[in-house]
Amino acid sequence: MKPQVITTTAQQTQDFAQQFSATLIGGETILLNGDLGAGKTHFVKGVAKGLGIDDVITSPTFALHNQYNGGRLVLNHFDFYRIMDPEEAEMLGLNEFFGEKDSVSCIEWSENIAELLPRDCIVVTIEKLDENSRQITIQRYL
Repeated sequence: MKPQVITTTAQQTQDFAQQFSATLIGGETILLNGDLGAGKTHFVKGVAKGLGIDDVITSPTFALHNQYNGGRLVLNHFDFYRIMDPEEAEMLGLNEFFGEKDSVSCIEWSENIAELLPRDCIVVTIEKLDENSRQITIQRYL
């Protein structure tokens, strides 16, 4: 799988994420970087589909955490856009999901809880090139 791709539709973003999900074995923490509207939730939709999860995937902007079961791995989807202090997430116990061996954690706005993140993360950066085009880059940080 290529570590970088340009997509021109939300469906292409989801298809790329679905292919990417085939590399997941459990325990991964995936940091999704990109501006509002870049396609982070569309990427998570593709990961879910690739894991065999049939649920409707929505952004957990107000819930902070959505958990999806029914696939080969559990999907934990976090959105820390509204978190301004990492202690808030820690007090809620949300960081306890990171690295669970039978799950994958996808985190939007991870920079808001940077000190709580595990050392070994996969970083997915989604950059808006224009109204429809996105450049998606995947990197692993140890």
